[in-house]
Amino acid sequence: MSKPHTPKPPYPAQFREQMIELVRAGCKPGELAKEFGCHATSIVNWVRQAGEASGRTPVQAGALSASERQELIELRRKLRQVQMERDILAKATAWFANNGDKTFTPSTR
Repeated sequence: MSKPHTPKPPYPAQFREQMIELVRAGCKPGELAKEFGCHATSIVNWVRQAGEASGRTPVQAGALSASERQELIELRRKLRQVQMERDILAKATAWFANNGDKTFTPSTR
């Protein structure tokens, strides 16, 4: 005969909060589950519930603010400009390397 299933007592709130902080810091729920002896799905659920409690969905948690979005647009524009300048300089360097002997004329004096 098998023993009747007795549910585990819930994890302490402090433990759950620590797991949520670790996930938000970049740790993977699966790794935390192995290390601390709980289920990865429990950790994922705790993180989801914490996001819902704060009024932020997981999509919104990674969303950019208006100022961050504007900064990203500006940085991408600057990156395109710098890449274009780099390409021009690379072409000019190649041209001068190939035509360097033709542009120099020694003095006859």
